[in-house]
Amino acid sequence: MSTPAILALEDGSIFKGTSIGIEGLSVGETLFNTSMIGYQEIITSPSYANQIVTLTYPHAGSYGINTEDDESAKVHAKALVIKDLSLVHSNFRSSQSLADFLQQEKVVAIAGVDTRRLTRTLREKGNLKGCVLAGSDAYSDASIAKAVEAAKGFEGIEGVDLVKEVSTKESYAWTETDWQLGSGIGELKDPQFNVVVYDFGVKRSLLRALASKGCALTVVPANTPASEVLAQNPDGVFLSNGPGDPKACTYAVENIKALVDANVPVFGLGIGHLLLALALGAKTEKQKVSNHGSNHPVQELATNKSRITTQDQSFAISEESLPASVKVTHKSMFDGTVQGIELEGKPVFSKQGFVEAYPSADGMVKLFDRFAELIASTK
Repeated sequence: MSTPAILALEDGSIFKGTSIGIEGLSVGETLFNTSMIGYQEIITSPSYANQIVTLTYPHAGSYGINTEDDESAKVHAKALVIKDLSLVHSNFRSSQSLADFLQQEKVVAIAGVDTRRLTRTLREKGNLKGCVLAGSDAYSDASIAKAVEAAKGFEGIEGVDLVKEVSTKESYAWTETDWQLGSGIGELKDPQFNVVVYDFGVKRSLLRALASKGCALTVVPANTPASEVLAQNPDGVFLSNGPGDPKACTYAVENIKALVDANVPVFGLGIGHLLLALALGAKTEKQKVSNHGSNHPVQELATNKSRITTQDQSFAISEESLPASVKVTHKSMFDGTVQGIELEGKPVFSKQGFVEAYPSADGMVKLFDRFAELIASTK
């Protein structure tokens, strides 16, 4: 018999369904993701720490879970909300079902939710604090009241430094390259550049994409002093994706300032994009409705071309706060937020969006190719 489960929002909205994870209670900021595939990558991405992820695509689990597509060592999403769980999973790489994976990773999750109604609620009111509760008495008045109060009590993500919770504690080397059909995950054979990666919540697919461009990577904790990074004499520095409020990461902002002053090639992505903007003197702000999904159009201003990107964006750059030396290169075609910047006269640029799981395929500007070319031009 299915175990009842509910999603309760801070405004009192209740969504009933059935549990597809473990029994228990989990709170977080509730958002929706418009991707049609990639549920494994989404929930294991550190960018979703402290967030309850709703998938707008009505079916999840059809191709199961495999051992190679996790973006980190664990599930970072606080809970998963879907409409329908596929009864059958089938793929030559699959090793287990989505439900089995969620239970193995001790994730509270709910299926059978009216995700269209939920998405409309979040579109109108913005991301809301939420609570997913699963248990035999989940539908009782007492459980519903408990879940609503738990949602209201969640601290939120604004002003919270989540980077320190997901970043590596010690430095490590990375040499894995992109997955290829027939051979699987590759190994870097002939490195051309030495790149230091600041781990603000980096995804494994991004590390593989960088290594596939000939970069031998040293991944360092988010609070590593710039002096230690510069002492390694890197050819370039990558500022990774990650969760939470960039303004809370003051240590990272100060380190990035020192890297820019040292004229080291710097490339920021996701929260790395926002942290770079802060280091250059701009401001960031929390978005009412955040952008999450793999089908978000972005305009390249120089060519007026539009490209489809993946977003996991809860904060954005305040464009009017950018100094004159910073050029805006890309904008969202959904809400006009700044999606790309570069610093005039310096080998420094950043982007908000990228392509989930296979960033090196990004036709927008071939970000990792550009970074490699920038490094080569400054050596």
